[in-house]
Amino acid sequence: MRAVLMAGGSGTRLRPLTCDLPKPMVPVLNRPIAEHIINLLKLNGIDEVIATLHYLPDVMRDYFQDGSDFGIQMTYAVEEDQPLGTAGCVKNIAELLDDTFLVISGDSITDFDLRAAIAFHKAHNSKATLVLTRVPNPLEFGVVITDENYRISRFLEKPSSSEIFSDTVNTGIYILEPEVLDYLPENQETDFSKDLFPQLLAEGEPMYGYIAEGYWCDVGHLDIYREAHYDGLYRKVKLNFAYEELSPGIWKGQNTYIDPSVRIEPPVLIGSNCRIGPRVQIDGGTVLGDNVTVGADANLKRPIIWNGAIIGEEAHLRACVIARGTRVGRRAHVLEGAVVGSLSTIGEEAQVSPSVRVWPNKKVEPGAILNINLIWGQAAHRNLFGQRGVSGLANIDITPEFAVKLGAAYGSTLKPGSHVTVSRDQRTISQMVSRSLIAGLMSVGVNIQNLEATAIPVARSIVPSLSIAGGIHVRVHPDRADHILIEFFDHKGINISKAREKKIEGAYFKEDFRRAQMHEIGTMAYANQVIDIYGINFERHLNVEAIRHSSSKVVIDYVYAVSGAVLPQILAKFGCDAVVLNASLNQMVPSSTDREALLSQLGHVVEALKATFGVQVYANGEQLMLVDEAGSPIRGEMLTALMAEIMLAQHPRGTVVVPVHASSAVEQIARRHDGRVVRTKANPTALMEACQISPNVVLGGSGDMGFIFPHLHPGFDAMFCIGKIIELLTIQERTLGQIRAELPRVSHKTYTVRCPWSAKGALMRRLVETHPVECLELVDGVKIFSYQHDGWVLILPDAGEPLVHIFANSSDRGWVDETLREYRIRVQEFVDQEEARTENAIYAETSF
Repeated sequence: MRAVLMAGGSGTRLRPLTCDLPKPMVPVLNRPIAEHIINLLKLNGIDEVIATLHYLPDVMRDYFQDGSDFGIQMTYAVEEDQPLGTAGCVKNIAELLDDTFLVISGDSITDFDLRAAIAFHKAHNSKATLVLTRVPNPLEFGVVITDENYRISRFLEKPSSSEIFSDTVNTGIYILEPEVLDYLPENQETDFSKDLFPQLLAEGEPMYGYIAEGYWCDVGHLDIYREAHYDGLYRKVKLNFAYEELSPGIWKGQNTYIDPSVRIEPPVLIGSNCRIGPRVQIDGGTVLGDNVTVGADANLKRPIIWNGAIIGEEAHLRACVIARGTRVGRRAHVLEGAVVGSLSTIGEEAQVSPSVRVWPNKKVEPGAILNINLIWGQAAHRNLFGQRGVSGLANIDITPEFAVKLGAAYGSTLKPGSHVTVSRDQRTISQMVSRSLIAGLMSVGVNIQNLEATAIPVARSIVPSLSIAGGIHVRVHPDRADHILIEFFDHKGINISKAREKKIEGAYFKEDFRRAQMHEIGTMAYANQVIDIYGINFERHLNVEAIRHSSSKVVIDYVYAVSGAVLPQILAKFGCDAVVLNASLNQMVPSSTDREALLSQLGHVVEALKATFGVQVYANGEQLMLVDEAGSPIRGEMLTALMAEIMLAQHPRGTVVVPVHASSAVEQIARRHDGRVVRTKANPTALMEACQISPNVVLGGSGDMGFIFPHLHPGFDAMFCIGKIIELLTIQERTLGQIRAELPRVSHKTYTVRCPWSAKGALMRRLVETHPVECLELVDGVKIFSYQHDGWVLILPDAGEPLVHIFANSSDRGWVDETLREYRIRVQEFVDQEEARTENAIYAETSF
């Protein structure tokens, strides 16, 4: 016996899930609805299926092909020009239906006994048998009434409440004799319920209703779609699960890792190749597709998550649907009834409100609260650029496709034929991204000087000598080992301005790319003697004779980075006694814990060798931490103060540029040497620009960003910093330990508080309104001075995360501790009030 599977519907009521899938291919328990139907047909002895297709027909054909993998014979009939309706599409294949056949809708989940229905049809010599079922609310269905012999006497398609005369409804499953198709016209849109069945009834043809026992669900809209999953998990319907049941109510696919600390409340279905992080809570009713990643501490209460989705740490999902390939950011909330279409991104700490629908390929910015359906265009993006360039998760946010588009966007803001340098660290992921950027740049007619694997100070230094328009550097993010950072700099080697960033963002989001003709496509060349050029500049700005005659012994830990291939060559020219650690290149990115262990090891080596000092170089040659002659580390604010002391002692009346949050010890040191301090916003571009425009700058930066020597080049340079320290310790005849002991005693502490994006502006306004204007400084964030205690507190919103940093600074340690505690409580209480107000508003809206 043959079956006709009606699978041409577009499923508009299931959108956005059906924007890129026909309705029968929407998954239920990780299998398309159509596959559940085919399993039912096969179970009931039907192994020949003809699928009638119209909307996105290739999706089903590619999945089932000839049906052999599913134990059936599958053929297809496509309505090419126009939809022919439920009956018209069957009439269209009448020549294939020469015996009793079954018609079944492609958008229902059922476990009916079809053999019994077929036997009923034959026993009553019926021309058309409608499989019926009883439902509590028949308003959405075709109502059918039969006489005592089950012969159909009346039916009504989707009645109003006043027209209900039965709770027996049409399920869209029919057993038909081929001759009934003779009543239908050729190539016209016709419907079984509206056209064929009323005509058969009028002609007196034997037409019966078989009332089936069992489960039936028409997956007609999104709420019912979720209910079908829950019914399957709770065994209300007999379905063939795709995975093994490991324990009662828990089904798990192959090669899936679930952290031992995960708490699972059955029933739950988890697909193959999934990764579930520590302390995740998974409530009964949850369905996870294949290749799903769930971050630590996420809370899943009955969501339906499709294949390839990525759920961030501490995300909260509530009875929602997350479609294929979607990424839900850290601490984001997707609430009950919400549906997020495929390949969309929900930003960190964003919220998708109850019953809101997000169409495919959309982005909800971090911290946004989405209260309306997102259908047309893109959601508002906070920024493509962050604090220090473009960053994101490696091969998830920053993919080859993204990088090609970003390269084309950047290149489109430059003149055709411009030259740009591209450099990177030694990691394979950076090589992949840089090559993709190069492809995008060349496609818009920009020429490339490829510096390949190069320390970023070298890349910045080389820019002015090559007469180019700008440069790009790609590396693993210095603070987040799973992130890629892409930095852009101008013709001087300075990070590009916010205005330039906005131009690139505009080109990227509008896809306003210049397309070069074939003869205009950019070229690529490999720059020669890059390290030699950097070495000449390096030597020009050092007192080389002081280093040559220095008795210093230095231990340098390169942390397996590319700077280890540069600095040893330069120091060797000066006859510097340098002991090198971990200079080999390594693809693995050391974590902060690994770096701490290496720093401890460095201290032991310095102490054992009685070295002058030790230094750990990281962030691809930009940043460093020192170890004094006793093996004690010098970092952070102490390192900032130490470098200011060394440089100003050598260059009295010089200027030091530091970020707004740096310790006030810098001002005390500047007063010793009749120097000057300039404070800037807490971002690298601001520091670089201030170092170029401020007079007589001898040093810029800080211990947590790196140090700038503006006469050398405009960027941070840990490698030159090492040479400068060797030079000045020799000239000044001091040790790091002695300098450390002479530094001002300033207490400088910091604390970080979580703060949603939506509350940051209100928090800053509240702080400004509640403090006297003469006590405020608004360079970056809100700095509040206490002249009585010669101290200040700074509340600084994080540029890239939903966080606020609180810094307290004074010579009075007790005041610092008390002030930090006070403002931590103030900020936390304000954030709690804002979140409570938002939640109450959402609750009121949901209740309404």
